[in-house]
Amino acid sequence: MVAGPDLAVEVVSPSESAQDINEKVRDYLAAGTQLMWVVYPRTRQVIVYGPSNAGRIYTVGDTLEHADVLPGFRCPVAELFT
Repeated sequence: MVAGPDLAVEVVSPSESAQDINEKVRDYLAAGTQLMWVVYPRTRQVIVYGPSNAGRIYTVGDTLEHADVLPGFRCPVAELFT
């Protein structure tokens, strides 16, 4: 059995449906992925999923920090969209 990555990032395209995205998140988490970022370029938001949460929305004023999975990593959301 192949384990999922520690972090998976999905950049949403305009043609993807909410159902498509939800299935990808579910599949990655079921495979053991610890953290999933779903990036929405149009709204400049990132929704972060983990095994124990249903998704937290981060906007351009927030900073992504996940010390338990990515020690020492910090990224202002705004930098993802510049």
